[in-house]
Amino acid sequence: MAIILRLDRVMADRKITLNELAQKVGISYVNLSNLKTGKVRAIRFSSLDAICDVLDCQPGDIIEYRREAGKNDL
Repeated sequence: MAIILRLDRVMADRKITLNELAQKVGISYVNLSNLKTGKVRAIRFSSLDAICDVLDCQPGDIIEYRREAGKNDL
């Protein structure tokens, strides 16, 4: 997948644990853990909004797009 999640990096920069973030955002620890490790296929905008609010960041700080090699090459 060409979407890379950087939630772990932003959390480390903000010195916040997964448990603290889950409580402040209102997302279950398991769902947030799956997001942190990249084991999700989608994220709700409301969840992304809440995470960005708590971490004081932009969505682009958490989500990165990287073009896959050989994809769409002519």
